[in-house]
Amino acid sequence: MARPIAYSPALETREPDETDTSVGLREQLHTILETTASDYGHAVRSVHAKGHALVDARLEVLDNLPPELAQGLFATPGRHDAILRFSTNAGDILTDKISLPRGVAIKILGVEGDRLPGSEDSRAQDLLMINAPVFAAPTAKAFLGNLKLLTKTTDRAEGAKVALSALLRWTEKAIEAVGGESATLKTLGGAPHVHPLGEQYFTATAFRYGDHVAKLSLVPVSPSLTRFSGEEIAIDGRDDALREEIDSGFDQGGTWELRVQLCIDAEAMPIEDATVEWDQAASPYVTVARLIAGPQSTWAGDTSIGREDSLSFSPWHGLAAHQPLGRINRVRKPAYEMSADFRARVNGCPMHEPMSHAD
Repeated sequence: MARPIAYSPALETREPDETDTSVGLREQLHTILETTASDYGHAVRSVHAKGHALVDARLEVLDNLPPELAQGLFATPGRHDAILRFSTNAGDILTDKISLPRGVAIKILGVEGDRLPGSEDSRAQDLLMINAPVFAAPTAKAFLGNLKLLTKTTDRAEGAKVALSALLRWTEKAIEAVGGESATLKTLGGAPHVHPLGEQYFTATAFRYGDHVAKLSLVPVSPSLTRFSGEEIAIDGRDDALREEIDSGFDQGGTWELRVQLCIDAEAMPIEDATVEWDQAASPYVTVARLIAGPQSTWAGDTSIGREDSLSFSPWHGLAAHQPLGRINRVRKPAYEMSADFRARVNGCPMHEPMSHAD
């Protein structure tokens, strides 16, 4: 494999109106937060509002990693408690009949090292991933445009959303049948009803990886998880089908691999445009750690909702060695902070950064 490029702040290029776009993003997300809090009498996340599972796991960093992979959190072999939150991307609590892209947020606990600004009081490394290798918007302004569409439909006309989702899924399957794919259709409700435990997840955006730059991926590897790969869930008459399927499917626990794809060419593997998939033939994903979870109940009603209320996930919670890169990451930093502060204030429940599962 070619040598990975060296990290440099010069790799990032700001858009001229990026600050204005960031302000607009916060305004749209704040509108979503106010709308849902008013309707529910309870504040939920402005994106990925509906959680489907909380999984307690253990991260094991592999030993004998080559120098280019032994960076940041992964520089030293060891074990860390971790929490995984599975979700879908809407900012309101929807029936699972509306099929949206899947997401997983990982909080790795007890991580020591120089911190990113705003996370100095934490000892966690957060990783936010989706079940697609690329992001849906090439620029921050396009990201804001997509968000405005979601804001207009937040917590409205659920029956119409169910019907639209069914139509979009049919359209997406027709496109895929001839070798195509539409990230836009999937984002709006045309994603297949795949089982979250069988999916591969990606950061989609780039991150600093110590001396280098990388994207990360979470891959199910144990048979207890891979048995669900490609499986579509029956959702008729089941508003919370995903919670039920993950909970029943975790009777054997599971193991994932955390893999890293190093950037070897800043032009062919752009940092600023997260819609470009990095060539895995040129730079394959390589395993640097395992996430291991034993059999457990992954959703316990109000108990899980209360636990969710006290947790926040952000790509900017972590080590300076894993700084989020690119325009999408830059504009969502203040938006994530605003969302967490809003939930803490409205729910009267401060955000909590645990050091371990016991905490």
